[in-house]
Amino acid sequence: VPLDVTDEYVYAVPPLDLPEPGVDDPAVLAASGAVRLFTERARAAAAPFTLDAGTAPDVAAVCRRLDGIPLALELAATRLRHVSLADLAARLDDRFSLLGAGRRDAPARQRTLRAMIDWSWEPLSAPERAVLGRLAVHADGCDLATAEAVCSDTGTVPAGEVLGLVGALVDRSLVVAADHPAGTRYRLLESVAAYALERLEEAGQARRTRARHAAHFADLADRADARLRGPDQAHWLRRLDGESANLRAALAFAVEEGDARLALRLACAPAWYRYLRGRSGEARTALDEALSVPQGPSEAVAEARVWRAALAVPASEDDGNRRATVHEDLERAEDPATRARLAWFVEFTRWGLGDTVQATARVERAHGDLHRAGDAWGAAVTLVSLAQAAFTRGDLAGARSRAREGERVLRALGDRWGILQASDTLAQIAEALGDLDETARLHGEGLRIAEELRLWHTVSLKLSGLGRVALLEGDLDRADALHERALRVAEENADVVGEQFADAGIVLAARRRGDLDRAERSLLRRLEWNRDADGRIGTAFILTQLGFVAEQRGDAEQALELHGQARAEAERSGDPRAVALALEGLAGATALAGGHDRAVELLGRAEALRERAGAPLTAAERWDVDRITGRSAE
Repeated sequence: VPLDVTDEYVYAVPPLDLPEPGVDDPAVLAASGAVRLFTERARAAAAPFTLDAGTAPDVAAVCRRLDGIPLALELAATRLRHVSLADLAARLDDRFSLLGAGRRDAPARQRTLRAMIDWSWEPLSAPERAVLGRLAVHADGCDLATAEAVCSDTGTVPAGEVLGLVGALVDRSLVVAADHPAGTRYRLLESVAAYALERLEEAGQARRTRARHAAHFADLADRADARLRGPDQAHWLRRLDGESANLRAALAFAVEEGDARLALRLACAPAWYRYLRGRSGEARTALDEALSVPQGPSEAVAEARVWRAALAVPASEDDGNRRATVHEDLERAEDPATRARLAWFVEFTRWGLGDTVQATARVERAHGDLHRAGDAWGAAVTLVSLAQAAFTRGDLAGARSRAREGERVLRALGDRWGILQASDTLAQIAEALGDLDETARLHGEGLRIAEELRLWHTVSLKLSGLGRVALLEGDLDRADALHERALRVAEENADVVGEQFADAGIVLAARRRGDLDRAERSLLRRLEWNRDADGRIGTAFILTQLGFVAEQRGDAEQALELHGQARAEAERSGDPRAVALALEGLAGATALAGGHDRAVELLGRAEALRERAGAPLTAAERWDVDRITGRSAE
């Protein structure tokens, strides 16, 4: 504790340095002070102990969970005489008992870990003890506003005194004050938190404090959701990033208490945030947990089920069952704007899968409802989806008009995610018209925004877009580098759609290089997913590319079969460019089989389709058509 005398300089003695999260390489771990101390004491306690690939993960886990506190590490190491390292790591939830500190009447040395914290606890005032116990319910710390909301009460701890009490706990090294991009954040070392929670339980305040904590974070999630679609989007994304663990803890409490209303709020309010962050799996888990609590309000249950259906993994076993009732659930939403937003989102997350005509009709209805409700954001994002629908059916002028209007509104609102959606459609239109400079500019601007907001799904798509430009410019090395980077980003975030876009570019470059085996491997690993998800455009593209691979290998029979299947899927999709590509592939297979006149006819039909769609092939896109035309001419 500082003495608070003149000329005093305070130096906070930190715990031993810890290994970085996720690192379990023995050579890297050996550089950590915490690992070195634990390893030395472990060897003294259990002679055969070695730090190697087998023990490294558990050693790193023990050191991190004991916060690098030397005394705790020493006590843990001595336990290796009695339990295995894996058992030690698994039992740290009950650290005081495990580390010989279970009985207050035990010998002093056996009580050292508990005694160390006892010595700091005993001098605390009643308000300081109350605040420390209440801080312990937070997961991964909290900011001052949260501390004031959760740790205050109407009796001993007024909200205005929380800062002073937290400051006193920081001075006693019971609370750590850390700089954070969003401001100072207060957290407890895990051993201190475990001790403080025990004391909170003993005082009979644990349940009440956790209830205040859960209510506070439900309110925070509601406030954040309302601000994630405007100029403060980046701030609220970062704010929720810092509170992800607290949101999970709050939901766990609501589920444990059987409070369905609170659980549904804590699952639905952060759903949009989790989608933006590429954490749809986390969102689905939260929604499932909330929906498992019986007797929830019918409207809230219906909303959660719609979110769950929208975020379902396409082609998953339960996808069809959930979507069968989604439109019934939508009717239960009392607010027309909420209902229309959810109706749009259900179609948006599956865009390009299934019946695009039906999806477009539903989005058109949602757009009209949102426009009438005065929901500028909802009307703009639905307009951008309608622009994408127009592009798919070959109406490039209509697509550009809608995308530009949607972008104008979204720029005025300051929603950078929405701007990215509009600019992506405009980039696709620019590419279809052969304006590669504009395409690269739009993708480059989008990449900068997506990286600033840490929207990894969009980062992957923008990298693939730039890779496609490099491919069309003939720079295959740069195209490969961009597509491979896009694939890594998508894989790191379990982003199946991003992986497919990256793989598509890798395939096109591989075929130009003549690396047909690589092209085929990339295509085959995506085919079944698209078929199961009813991804007609995706399935048509993959079958067409497999057909081109067969044709380049000289297998006319297989090429004709694959291109025939591709044409059927393309016609189901309603995308004239997909049909044109399938016809070009069929022309190549026909020419290989000797039907040169028929091949020329098929190429003419494909060209006419592209002309009617307003997007004839540019010189950069004619690689396959020129090959096929050359073969027929010869």
